[in-house]
Amino acid sequence: MKLNRKPEMGLLREEARVFGLHLTPEHLEAFRIYYRELIAWNQRVNLTAITGYRDVQYKHFLDSLSCLLAFPYPSVSDPVLDVIPIYDRAHSPLRCIDVGTGAGFPGVPLKILRPEIRLTLLEATEKKVRFLRHLVDKLNLRDVEIIHGRAEDFGRDSRYRERYDVVLARAVAVLRVLVEYCLPFCRVGGRLIAQKGREVEEEIRSAQKAIGILGGEIKAVKALELPGLREPRNLIVIEKTAPTPLKYPRRAGMPAKHPIQ
Repeated sequence: MKLNRKPEMGLLREEARVFGLHLTPEHLEAFRIYYRELIAWNQRVNLTAITGYRDVQYKHFLDSLSCLLAFPYPSVSDPVLDVIPIYDRAHSPLRCIDVGTGAGFPGVPLKILRPEIRLTLLEATEKKVRFLRHLVDKLNLRDVEIIHGRAEDFGRDSRYRERYDVVLARAVAVLRVLVEYCLPFCRVGGRLIAQKGREVEEEIRSAQKAIGILGGEIKAVKALELPGLREPRNLIVIEKTAPTPLKYPRRAGMPAKHPIQ
């Protein structure tokens, strides 16, 4: 990949250091390409309402990378991530799925920084899927599978059900609905990382029954203050402690219309 002499994405590089993230010139060039392609495609495909150069760095890229603070397998010091490395080198690379990824958030930024993860991107909107295929090719990313479909359908598919170490979700649904979309993908011993805003207490309270039924248990709620964002962010970490009953997820549309009470 040919690099600019002065790689852009300077805000991202500087602010990522708050989390102990060290972005190389190669990382910055990948994010620059990501931004360029996102804005170009957004002129004809509705990918995001956030398009400003500064805002994309903060609200999309940095926000996505904050998920690394909740990844499993803490280990020794790491050249990219000092705070909590993504996996112990005694383990195989993590299998991750980003449910309702949209324009690739948070999955693609995480893949840029940690290319060893095996990533699946699940998106129901065909136009966004076309963008994702273009982007993954443009960034020359390997071990990325892109699925066009709904979580309710693929969560029942044996090729994907309970196959993932980490399930990611950002701005998809309220938590009691989200867990029915996501926990069926998570293997026992794995975890769901749900990105949420300021008010999480009520979402967690109303989702407790659904989390238990689906085989999960709240492990942590990590409060974050991201540079450039007025609203605090939270990472809700749910550990998968038991298999999800075969009746879940229910057919498409049912989790949102009739959440588990």
